[in-house]
Amino acid sequence: MSLLPKSFLAFKRQYRQVFSSYESLGNAAAEAGPLSKKEVALVRLATAAGAGFEGAVHAHCRRALDAGLTTDEIRHAMILGVTTLGFPSMMANLSRANDVLETKSNSE
Repeated sequence: MSLLPKSFLAFKRQYRQVFSSYESLGNAAAEAGPLSKKEVALVRLATAAGAGFEGAVHAHCRRALDAGLTTDEIRHAMILGVTTLGFPSMMANLSRANDVLETKSNSE
């Protein structure tokens, strides 16, 4: 069973060239500077959280885990948003991260 949203998988299948180009752009951006894979994953997760994009927080939380971040590091990143985004937004992002982190711990 895939953890990825059905709409994402359908888009990827239906619009292969668009998705491939989007993926290439993301890879080029990640390789454009000196940040490590973990640092890139953390920046992308924080950016998704700051923008308030629920699906992106889920996706970048999974990618952060794949890049080697721990559940504690991911939760800490969400908590750090409290002074910039406010308590309600921070709690929403922490909840979004926990959606992924709790699914991961339940599947192990």
